[in-house]
Amino acid sequence: MLAAAGTLLGRRLRWPAPAREHWTPAGRSRSRREAAEADVDAPVFQYVGERAARADRVFVWGFSFSGALGVPSFVVPASGPEPRAGLRPRRRIQPVPYRLELDHKISSAACGYGFTLLSSKTKDVTKVWARGYEYVLEPSPVPLPLHRPQETKVLQVSCGRAHSLILTDREGVFSMGNNSHGQCGRKVVEDEVYRLSVVRTTACSSQTEGKSILVDGVPMDRQKRSKKVSEVRQHCCLGHYNITSTPTKLGGDLAGVTVVQIATYGDCCLAVSSDGSVFGWGNSEYLQLASVTDSTQVNVPRCLPFSEVGKVKQVACGGTGCAVLNDKGELFVWGKNIRGCLGIGRLEDQYFPWRVTMPGEPVDVACGVDHMVTLAKSFI
Repeated sequence: MLAAAGTLLGRRLRWPAPAREHWTPAGRSRSRREAAEADVDAPVFQYVGERAARADRVFVWGFSFSGALGVPSFVVPASGPEPRAGLRPRRRIQPVPYRLELDHKISSAACGYGFTLLSSKTKDVTKVWARGYEYVLEPSPVPLPLHRPQETKVLQVSCGRAHSLILTDREGVFSMGNNSHGQCGRKVVEDEVYRLSVVRTTACSSQTEGKSILVDGVPMDRQKRSKKVSEVRQHCCLGHYNITSTPTKLGGDLAGVTVVQIATYGDCCLAVSSDGSVFGWGNSEYLQLASVTDSTQVNVPRCLPFSEVGKVKQVACGGTGCAVLNDKGELFVWGKNIRGCLGIGRLEDQYFPWRVTMPGEPVDVACGVDHMVTLAKSFI
């Protein structure tokens, strides 16, 4: 009897377990095939470690018809009475950041009046690319007269209204563009045709220590020779409205402050202190400095109350707007939103710092008259 019971118990224990049921949200069981198909369609999450390299990104926004954004499909219209499938309609204004697809790692960017310069610290022969001014619709190489092109690196590019400067680590500074006021660092040639000009050496040194070249890119017609004295005095920043030809140390709220970075474009100036505060002075015609004054001219540096922005590490000035980048990788802009140059997704003006969102972490920003460029790192 006991043996029989043990045999029966063993048989029961050896019975196969019931098949696992797959249930739908409605409570109905589904087949294994349906379950397998659901697993295939399920999202896949990929995780990366802390040491994974983050990709470099370049984002642009603002007025596109000058070609300064470097996106030909924004400018070139679709052929035929109706756009063919796959062709984008013309886009005069890009109001939010747009990612450029580039083959090189860009280390410096600068915006002129309707054009953009990009540079890389590569040791390849091609190191600088330009786009814009209505003719060059995508980044095109800029040949540099380097003696050792495979050894010399480009550290920085900077643009004015119609000229540009290129800083190298071994062969000095190069200039190109309009030289009607001597801004290219060479003799002014009357009636010079600039369309046929080439890159020229402005300052050549085998040990260029400078890491920053600032150029005053005055927009519109403020660089004309017919400028009146009253117009020159209008936006001075030295505590008075007189013309001065010698460098003068700034005072105001900057007195005794350690400044780590400065920026100017046109006639508005910004500075960053070592503790991340922002200072501004100069022209406030477009309410760039409206946070501290209702006046259109500020002739002494003033500390701007931007505590909500956080600790600022970089400032940039455009023709009518400004931008700041904080230590958290957040970009804020404000000013007159000419042709969507602020990148805030709308065309209304913005008179206090507003954060610009993009699929990346900004690390550098350059402002023009009606467009901006940002260098960024991917999130993962």
